[in-house]
Amino acid sequence: MRGRKPSGPAVAERLAGSPLAQKRLRVILETLAGTCPIPEACARLGICEQRFDQLRTQVLRAGLASLEPRRAGRRPRPQASADVAALQAQVAALEIELQAARVREEIALALPAVGVTATEAAKKAPRRRAPAQPRRPLPT
Repeated sequence: MRGRKPSGPAVAERLAGSPLAQKRLRVILETLAGTCPIPEACARLGICEQRFDQLRTQVLRAGLASLEPRRAGRRPRPQASADVAALQAQVAALEIELQAARVREEIALALPAVGVTATEAAKKAPRRRAPAQPRRPLPT
């Protein structure tokens, strides 16, 4: 025989998934291949025949849906709505405004230490109160 050997229900162990899902898939594939009768499959999985039929139908529908023809290539990205574009523009404007506020704060913190002379410092210094005069006793 040329080519790959058929793997049958054993392919379930090579697929990514939980051990329970792999076991269910293997049993379902065995019933489809005719190597396992449905009552035995139900006993192995610990479920009734109705639930087994539901699982098998679900697997077959998922497989059929994945085999539907599709357009080649990647799916196109959905276009951003006008609301999203407006919000993105607003965020960009607010980020610029925040950066400008940070620069102004940095300048404000750096300027007083740079250009203040001694006379300007004296002008800006708060005036001190004159010492309080001692109180005179009240006449009695």
